[in-house]
Amino acid sequence: MDYASRGGLWCSVPMRVRTARDVVDATLEVSVVGSFSAIGPRVRRRIDQWGPATGDLTGQNYVVTGATSGIGHAAAQMLVDAGGQVIIVGRDAARTGHAAQTLSSAATRVDAPAVIPVVADMAELDQVRDAVTVIGAHVGHLDGVLHNAGALSATRTTNSAGVETTVAAQVYGPFLMTHLLDDLVRGAPRPARVVTMSSGGMYAAALTVDGLQMTPERYRGADQYARAKRAQVTLNEMLAERVDPEGVAIRFHAVHPGWVDTPGVEASLPRFHRVLSPVLRSPADGADTAVWLLTDTSSATATTGRFWCDRRPRGIHRLPSTRRSDTAERRDRLWQLVVDAVGVS
Repeated sequence: MDYASRGGLWCSVPMRVRTARDVVDATLEVSVVGSFSAIGPRVRRRIDQWGPATGDLTGQNYVVTGATSGIGHAAAQMLVDAGGQVIIVGRDAARTGHAAQTLSSAATRVDAPAVIPVVADMAELDQVRDAVTVIGAHVGHLDGVLHNAGALSATRTTNSAGVETTVAAQVYGPFLMTHLLDDLVRGAPRPARVVTMSSGGMYAAALTVDGLQMTPERYRGADQYARAKRAQVTLNEMLAERVDPEGVAIRFHAVHPGWVDTPGVEASLPRFHRVLSPVLRSPADGADTAVWLLTDTSSATATTGRFWCDRRPRGIHRLPSTRRSDTAERRDRLWQLVVDAVGVS
């Protein structure tokens, strides 16, 4: 397959505009600001007539990483409010426990199961392994997993094994957790969903293997974050192709949440936050498509391995340079790098 052919300069714009709604959506996409800001979901909710992000989730089980604030917290709240059993994974015991209590007490359903906190740093693979053991002790199957943990760091740090933290927490950790949760997700009564929260920042990054971890001398937080997010989206496609290409047992999705007003964005990108704060999305808007993909049972989400924003599939390239980097050989090397790094076959 010629992976580089997946989209041109504006591949997210439909090749064949068919309806007035497609025209509006395509116009938003080309404008970038109109698509990524709060304008995007406001307009698309109306033209596509969005229903609720989720229905009744009684008896269903979900894992959400990075749920102590921002998008992950909003996503977990939506799942809790719909009656799902939610397990949140966070690296800080006090914050994770507090978030679980807050989510449970804010639930709109009195019969909503209590949120279960699990402590693990997604950058530490041994902690990921321990977290999966704890999750398996609580539930017999999983209907969905939302990989949301991760932040943009201005300072380069490493995990205990010397791996750059952004790559460890957002590429290696989620890949390992997905592998280890395989039996639980395959035990779901319907195709389980594994959803990865990516970022529009990845549009600026080429697919790189040798440069996936930036060196201390060349490190820039935004660039490192974008490289990791590009790897996430690529691995989402590859997991779908290699693990369950028909989506019979597992459906893999990646999501671009738009520009969202979160504590992480305010701390890591203060100038961006200050300038664009009037048009940033709410955490709930940022979480909407991810939760919809986790729970929707219609034909709209019956595909696997796609990249989404505002409940529509999008292309993964906007620039010729990133498209040229996306070769089958480089994808194979990325897969092997990650497999070797996390120690799975």
